[in-house]
Amino acid sequence: MKCFLTGLFLFVAFTVVAQETQQEPAGNLLSDSIADTTRATKKKAPIVKVVDTVSIRNYKIISHQRDTTYLDTTLTIQKEYKYNYLRSDDFELLPFANIGQTYNKLGVDFERPNLYPSLGAKAKHNRYREIEQMQYYDVITPMTDLMFKTTLEEGQLLDALLTFNTSTRFNFSIAYTGFRSLGKYNSEQIQSGNFITTANYLSRNNRYLLRTHVAAQDITSQENGGLTEKELQFESGDDDFIDRPKVDVRFTDVDNKVLGKRYYLDHQYKLIRSQQDSSLVENTSLAITHSFNYETKFYQYKQGASDDYFGESILSTINDKASLKVFNNDIGASFYNKTLGELKGVVNIYNYNYFFNSILTTSEGETITNQLKGTELAVGGDYKKQIGAFAIDGSVRYNLSGELTGNILDGAVSYMYNEKHRFEFAVHSSSRMPDFNFLLYQSDYLNYNWQNTTNFEKERVNTLQLGLDSPLLGNLSVKYSILDNYTYFAADPSAAFEEGFENANIKPLQESESVTHLKIKYAKEFRLGKFALNNTVMYQSIAQDQNVLNVPQLVTRNTLYFSSDVFKKAMYLQTGVTLKYFTSYNMDAYNPVLGEFFIQNREELGGFPLLDFFINAKVKQTRIYLKAEHFNSSFTGYNFYSAPNYPYRDFVVRFGLVWNFFS
Repeated sequence: MKCFLTGLFLFVAFTVVAQETQQEPAGNLLSDSIADTTRATKKKAPIVKVVDTVSIRNYKIISHQRDTTYLDTTLTIQKEYKYNYLRSDDFELLPFANIGQTYNKLGVDFERPNLYPSLGAKAKHNRYREIEQMQYYDVITPMTDLMFKTTLEEGQLLDALLTFNTSTRFNFSIAYTGFRSLGKYNSEQIQSGNFITTANYLSRNNRYLLRTHVAAQDITSQENGGLTEKELQFESGDDDFIDRPKVDVRFTDVDNKVLGKRYYLDHQYKLIRSQQDSSLVENTSLAITHSFNYETKFYQYKQGASDDYFGESILSTINDKASLKVFNNDIGASFYNKTLGELKGVVNIYNYNYFFNSILTTSEGETITNQLKGTELAVGGDYKKQIGAFAIDGSVRYNLSGELTGNILDGAVSYMYNEKHRFEFAVHSSSRMPDFNFLLYQSDYLNYNWQNTTNFEKERVNTLQLGLDSPLLGNLSVKYSILDNYTYFAADPSAAFEEGFENANIKPLQESESVTHLKIKYAKEFRLGKFALNNTVMYQSIAQDQNVLNVPQLVTRNTLYFSSDVFKKAMYLQTGVTLKYFTSYNMDAYNPVLGEFFIQNREELGGFPLLDFFINAKVKQTRIYLKAEHFNSSFTGYNFYSAPNYPYRDFVVRFGLVWNFFS
């Protein structure tokens, strides 16, 4: 209710601000066609025929980085890859058995989008929308985007968006994602709710620009701890256990939860604005900029009765809660010149408060504080320039005071050859402390209490990337990363424990030696008439003294499909088979207390094929999806795992649709 009232307040307030006395004419939406409307003036006046051209390009989507794309109502193989819980291509991810549960990693990237550490519990944040993932809109008529998809057993996934312009210069949107899936195994129910409202406004004289959003997000998961008799009940393929609720799981009384609320505002005012030239491009401008973000978030783990699987406990019932409050302010100035490019300077003030409810004194007399609190001050700059076919983009931030961060540098140069082939070279360098749950954590489980604020050093990441995007040659990306002070979770190497019970001794560790990672990724589609073969292949190589970073060496996805208009072009049909395969490797194990994955080197998993059969169709602005997922599960062996003791999902048929409404 609070989120709804907040959104309603923003809507009313900005509507009043953005009222225009005149509006541009809006034509009738007929997909990509032209609509003719006939209007009559006063009596005896001649009839005036006005032609308004309205296309899908009038429905703009604006990213946080201010890149503009358009609503895409086509049906492509890339849409098939993105039709999932995340609504993004999950090629480098391996989902758990239940929809929305969590994802193990098949590929890794180390670039950091911002200066400061996050709360942690990364395994529970796959559907959590960060600032960098927010989208804003500019539409000529109200538009609704509705996605529905079935889940496993009781529940469904519904992702709905409504956006409209109250005037030619003010847009408002409301989005809500509701999700619930009971799952096939016991005690793995997942449910989430994401409410997001956005607004963006441009004044009549084009001097003042504002965009804002409010986001309230929660993800709640039952955690069963994985299978306890996997060889007997799962891998054997015994008919008695094909009914998955009969398979024994470790826990039936465990829940964890992530809840966050965010209020974000970004606006600027142009002090100097020159007249546009004949190409309608502004020659010179000078603006002051300001953005702020206030966000509260917590991660909570609850267990009805403590269990020796995680070691000794302080209390008989477990209730751990880590909270984070941040207030981030960016104040700066932006100068733009058609010849010189765009240059921006900023001062950043970051206030944080990461806390627990009590101070802990261990049996050895060590005191673990309940709070990390402080203020960080940083300066930085951004630069963009287009020089013919070359595009230059750079960003730098440097910390002046504070303990959390050091610096972050991003730079990219791209070249567009013949309007079809794009080459890019990019660099990234950053230095900052690990996430807060590495630095400080408290739990009712004794071994899950630590404070590393004095003995952990800042992680350093340096990355070089080369890229080629070409419809003829394919898309190629080569990325080389060097990691120093790489921080990870693993079993305490100094502790003795029974095999398979390393969860009782999980600790954050930091690698003193450098780790290097090479990733080569190539994608290319081959077409012959109405048939196509879409291929994506990724190769990874790691150089390390200790096994602290584990990923498969090879991952491939190949889709053979057929596309054609049917029923006198009333429907567009697409059907085919997708094969996904990755080589076996020491998969990361999952820890539900922390909501994190940890390194394990005792068990190799993987090396199994995943086959999906799909039939997709498009009727007007509606895309319909039907998929038989992992249909080979019953005849290629029950050795498919997403993490140790956590199986990948069995064969299941799911369907849904994406529907766009235009008013």
